Amino acid sequence: MGKDNQPKHRQVVRDLRRRAAVRKPYERLLIVCEGEKTEPQYLSEIRLFYRLGTTHVQVLHSQRGTEPQQVLEYALTIFKKGDRARGVRAAEFDRIVVVFDRDDHKTYHEALARAEVRSGKFRNDIGVAVPLDVIASVPCFELWLLLHFEDVHAPLDRHEALERLRAHLPEYEKGARGVWAATFDHLEQATRRALRLATRTSAHDGIEPYTAMHALVSCLMHMKD
Repeated sequence: MGKDNQPKHRQVVRDLRRRAAVRKPYERLLIVCEGEKTEPQYLSEIRLFYRLGTTHVQVLHSQRGTEPQQVLEYALTIFKKGDRARGVRAAEFDRIVVVFDRDDHKTYHEALARAEVRSGKFRNDIGVAVPLDVIASVPCFELWLLLHFEDVHAPLDRHEALERLRAHLPEYEKGARGVWAATFDHLEQATRRALRLATRTSAHDGIEPYTAMHALVSCLMHMKD
């Protein structure tokens, strides 16, 4: 009986060796954003700047809707089923990241709760449990960009955040190109400010200004370390 199993066993070993030989030693991230242009454009610019291939970092926008719960469900669907049209294979990631705003969304808190429950419940193509991270911003992604230039202490809505940001980046528009380059010199200040906000509140509060974008940016910057 042992001999009958040998060919199959050897094939499995050869497959594992080939996979180990071609796989690079850093995480494979699936990032799904609420926004169709702004956040994907910004994150893709970081990916290109640090020469992170799409094999390891896939940045997609939710095609199921912009409600946080829809973003979450779309990310999980992509992970479980893949997307042939986009060249994404099922379960071929080590971490799932969903990016969405508090804004006026009705399912914001529900999505936060569900993400916590589902983190680690799925296994990838090598049988490892996959974390599910939420990168939320209150009120919106533009808060993260605004923190590159000034402190934000009090609650604000997305219109105020955008207006204040344009005082520093007059040409800024949703989906604009070159935002990573335009803000890079102030990244350290933005990170410090985001960390200070995180000591006072969290994504679950949903009212006080908050963003976790600094964590995702840092992750991408240091993936190859």
